[in-house]
Amino acid sequence: MIKILANDGIDATGKKALEQMGYQVDTEKVAQDNLIEAINREGYIGLLVRSATTARKELIDACPGIKFIGRGGVGIDNIDAEYARSKGIDVFNTPASSSQAVAELVISLMFAAARGVYDCGTQMPSQGASQFEALKKKYAKGFELRGKTLGIVGIGRIGQSLASYALGCGMRVIACDKTSDTHKSILLDIAGQSIPVNIPIMPFHAMLAQSDFISLHVPKQPNGAAVIDDEEFTHIKKGAILINTSRGGVIDEEALMQNLDSGHIAFACLDVFVGEPKPNEKLLAHPKVVATPHIGASTLEAQERIGSEIAENVKRILSVTV
Repeated sequence: MIKILANDGIDATGKKALEQMGYQVDTEKVAQDNLIEAINREGYIGLLVRSATTARKELIDACPGIKFIGRGGVGIDNIDAEYARSKGIDVFNTPASSSQAVAELVISLMFAAARGVYDCGTQMPSQGASQFEALKKKYAKGFELRGKTLGIVGIGRIGQSLASYALGCGMRVIACDKTSDTHKSILLDIAGQSIPVNIPIMPFHAMLAQSDFISLHVPKQPNGAAVIDDEEFTHIKKGAILINTSRGGVIDEEALMQNLDSGHIAFACLDVFVGEPKPNEKLLAHPKVVATPHIGASTLEAQERIGSEIAENVKRILSVTV
């Protein structure tokens, strides 16, 4: 029987679809250090991962039976994809399945920062009964999203989905993107109507200077450099809110904390971190950080879509190679 290892798990819908095709799908987690031995011992021809498992050159060279490596999610920076393809291994991801889930998380983080919901939620259980009026006063200076400017770095599928939500909230949306020149046209679906909207594409620094909120939707840079570092922070509008749901390291975390401490950045909303699954505790504990544990694509609906998309990709690959 053809065996596939879903080392970071797979939604039940996708697993069932693969099993109905006659494949054995194992979901018991194998430690990274034991992965090569397990793949060769069990004879897995496919490896499915999310963000926790890496598939680097060493693994690719040591596992000649692997025919495909699939990533349940958008980026494939945890896979040496080009090297794998040079060895005849098919590499795929599921970029369309999680866009809405990530966009909704970004919007929820923006509301949480604007109204102090995250911090307030930690204070109310312990102080709400005894310090109600004091807390009411403390969190009485929130602000509305309507009329504010959202700058999106990377207007791909997730960026476009986020833009549609932000426009629905009455925000002005601008973007920076290497693949678009002057504007990006998206369809805004409201009450059964599809309304075309053009998102202005601006130079990076000009976009940073105009944005009240900045949301990043770009992969890790090939050289490992941060997209927003010390230099970029000097161009960001004072009091802006930064959101990163893309990859840890896209924002220089030390520079971010310095700018939070100085008040130049009002809040940072972070779902991804350098060193996952052991992020910087100082960053997590910062009073101006709203943090979630890399859950951008973690909705029931998105995981079901991802599982189904994985199954379709596996069917495509194995119908040709097996």
